[in-house]
Amino acid sequence: MKVAETAIADVLILEPAVYEDERGFFYESYNKRDFEHATGIRRDFLQDNFSYSSKGVLRGLHYQIKHPQGKLVSVTSGEIFDVVVDIRKSSATFGKWVGVNLSAENKKQMWIPEGFAHGFLVLSDSAEVLYKTSDYYSPEFERCIRWDDEALGIAWPLPVAPTVSKKDASGEDFKSAEVFQ
Repeated sequence: MKVAETAIADVLILEPAVYEDERGFFYESYNKRDFEHATGIRRDFLQDNFSYSSKGVLRGLHYQIKHPQGKLVSVTSGEIFDVVVDIRKSSATFGKWVGVNLSAENKKQMWIPEGFAHGFLVLSDSAEVLYKTSDYYSPEFERCIRWDDEALGIAWPLPVAPTVSKKDASGEDFKSAEVFQ
């Protein structure tokens, strides 16, 4: 497994070893021992989430203010622009964002530690996203920051207006959002 740092030190891009031949390919999408050895991060993943979305769907920016979730995000079909925003007030990168293309073709994964808001935009006709979380979903603690907040200035690759849920359309402004200390 290759590990690459991003502009935000705690957010990592992982590339598994892929074994290809005339039959197709094989790779381990997750191996606890290899993940810990390659990243130095020890987490127990408690939940797997799977989503299917059509082209132009934008989900996010989501987080849980209590029971925060670290996420290991991968794409099993299609391609997304995956975005994280550092919402840890004590961090040197507070309010900064990182965006990476994840796809079934490139097989890259993004490690998103606790303390970040997360969202993605579907770039392909459709996409299937699978992510492991380090804590359970707690809807009472879920929060949402507006995906298009000017204070964040996220450069979403949008040829047209995205399709968003009512919840995401009414997310909080970054400046008034509940964040981590």
